[in-house]
Amino acid sequence: MNNLDRQYQELLKTVLEYGVDKSDRTGVGTKSIFGYTIRHNMQDGFPLLTTKKMAVKAMMTELKWFLKGRTDLRYLVQNGCNVWNGDAYKVYERAYQWELENPPYSQDEFIQKIMEDDDFNRVWGDLGPIYGAQWRGWNGTGSTGDQIANLILELKHNPDSRRLMVSAWNVNDLRYMTLPPCHYGFQVYTRKLSLEERYRIYSNTHPITSNHHMLSEDVKKHTPERALSLLWNQRSVDTFLGLPFNIASYGTLLLLLALEVDMVPEFLIGSLGDVHLYNNHIEQAKEQIERDPFSLPDIGIYDVDLLKGEFEYKILGYKHHPQLKAPLNN
Repeated sequence: MNNLDRQYQELLKTVLEYGVDKSDRTGVGTKSIFGYTIRHNMQDGFPLLTTKKMAVKAMMTELKWFLKGRTDLRYLVQNGCNVWNGDAYKVYERAYQWELENPPYSQDEFIQKIMEDDDFNRVWGDLGPIYGAQWRGWNGTGSTGDQIANLILELKHNPDSRRLMVSAWNVNDLRYMTLPPCHYGFQVYTRKLSLEERYRIYSNTHPITSNHHMLSEDVKKHTPERALSLLWNQRSVDTFLGLPFNIASYGTLLLLLALEVDMVPEFLIGSLGDVHLYNNHIEQAKEQIERDPFSLPDIGIYDVDLLKGEFEYKILGYKHHPQLKAPLNN
C-alpha cells in the first residue's frame, strides 16, 4: 500500500489551495503554509516517491557525506551530487561582486576549478560547519561531540531515553555556514515489541515448527526486541524538490540505525515548519498531483560501516512516473 505518495499529493494540494504568497531570499517567491506532518510506516515499503522519478544516487551520496562528517563540495560533485553547487557558488559570487577587474568565474567554471585546483578548493570548496560537521563533531569537538556515535551508544544501553537526539542547529556556527540547516535535527524513539509481533517477524524468514516452546525460544533468540522510529524537524521545506529527497534520506538513515542497533524500523515522521512551493514549481506540482501512485519499492542495504559513512544499497521494484524537471532555487 502506498500512502506516502497520497500524503505528499495532499500536501501539494494544501499548499496550492491555502498557501499565502511570500517573498523569500531567492527572489523567486513562494506559496507557503506553516506546520504540517508526514507519517510513514516503514513496513509499507521504502519511502521513495513513485509519482516522479527520484535522483536516488544523489540523495544517497549526500547522506554518506553527512555521516562521514564531510563538508567539502568536491566529494559531492565527484560522486554525482550537485544540489549544493548553487549555494556554494552564490557565496563565491557575493565575495567577488565588486571585483570589476577580475569578474568571478561562471558557475560551470567555478565547479571546474573546485575539481581541479586544490588551492581554490581549499578556499571555496568547503561549505562551513554544516550538517556533517555538527553530526560528527559538534562545535569542532571531534569524538566527544560525535552525535551519531553517541546516539548509537545510547540506543544500545539506554533505549528508553527521551534524549535520543541529533541537532545541526548550532547557533554559534550559523554565520559560518553556507546555508543554515533546513532539516535542523532529528529524534529517535524505541519501544519493546510484543512476542506476537516478534513471531510475525520470525515467521517471514523461518519455517514454522509445531513445538511451541521451542518456537517461542527461537523467536526470542532470532528476532529484535525493539522497534525504532525517527522524527526529523525541518524549518524550511522546498516541497517540490527538497522534501522528497529529505523523506527518502531520513528513511535510509532510519534503516541504517536499525541495522546498527538490531531493531525493527517502524515509523518515519516529518515535522515541517515553513512548507512552501516556489512559484516556478507550481505547474510541475499540479502535474504530479494528477498522477496515480505505484506501489512503493523495497531496498536492500549491505556492506554497512555506519560510523565511516559507508554502505551499499539496491532499490528493488521501483516503478515510477517520468521525471518532472524544475529549477533549483538558491
